[in-house]
Amino acid sequence: MTDTPQRDLPPAAKRALAEAEERRKAAKDAAPLPKELGGRDGPEPVRYGDWERKGLAIDF
Repeated sequence: MTDTPQRDLPPAAKRALAEAEERRKAAKDAAPLPKELGGRDGPEPVRYGDWERKGLAIDF
């Protein structure tokens, strides 16, 4: 975990922190996503839950 000392946390909070750390490690060890062929350039357009095209945003 982190180098900061643990405060008196409830057991549920400690479990949540441990699960988050496991997810970070799993994501770090995971294979990178394959490159999309014929996809759009730039950042993922649905990263904020919207689809943006030519300045127009459409909420899903």
